[in-house]
Amino acid sequence: MRFLLALCAAALMQAADAPLYVFDDGLGSGVLSIEEQTELAHKTGYAGIFYDGTKNIPQLLAAHQARGMKVLGIYTGMNLSDVKPGYDPGLPEAIRQLKGTVALIAFTVSGQAANGDDLAVPVIREVADMAAQAGLKMALYPHYGMHVARIEDALRLCEKAGRPNLGIVFNLCHWLRSGDEANMTARLKEALPHTFMVSINGADHEGDWDRLIQTLDRGSFDVRSFVRTLESMGYKGPIGLQCYNIKGDREENLKRSMAAWRSF
Repeated sequence: MRFLLALCAAALMQAADAPLYVFDDGLGSGVLSIEEQTELAHKTGYAGIFYDGTKNIPQLLAAHQARGMKVLGIYTGMNLSDVKPGYDPGLPEAIRQLKGTVALIAFTVSGQAANGDDLAVPVIREVADMAAQAGLKMALYPHYGMHVARIEDALRLCEKAGRPNLGIVFNLCHWLRSGDEANMTARLKEALPHTFMVSINGADHEGDWDRLIQTLDRGSFDVRSFVRTLESMGYKGPIGLQCYNIKGDREENLKRSMAAWRSF
């Protein structure tokens, strides 16, 4: 009995030492309240939420604090196709409200423009400087089909912007969609020194989003091996679970993914 109790304690310690966060797209964002989303994340074992947008930050923080959780970050960005490309008007206040936390400002660069880098860099610098004043980090989020679509795009803009608190998100599903899997080891070596967050999910090696974003226990891509490769290369940053458009009961999906994570 003592041996079994020791094994259970060790398993719980491992889960606590390797927390998994969750994107709000797996929590009923737009359907459930922030309080309900946070409670769902908490009861299914997640360490906190990666939140889309700049509104309702005080409620988000309060819901996390009440449960001993941490907000992983917020997701926002800019669109190069706008007449005057810039960031969300609510972002400065959101950054001010997040001061004193470990929340990451994750930033996409969407749209298309011939001089896209030239338009994006000043905005990225401004956001990174606002984040730095609040003691926060900013990370460019590669998203398939956008101006910053690949890891290489994010790294290029990081170098051009030249801000010490600016890094990238290594997003598994968008990286797979870019067709770069054959270069995994080389790409991770290049990216990890600048990676502030990694997102994972169950996935096949190729296909549309229904195949590239699944619960963590599904898909032919070996996510367990991917996570162990991150660990072997020294990555110690946060990991979030991407859940975009996964069908089925959200609580059951979250439980399946958490069970798979703990088996890692």
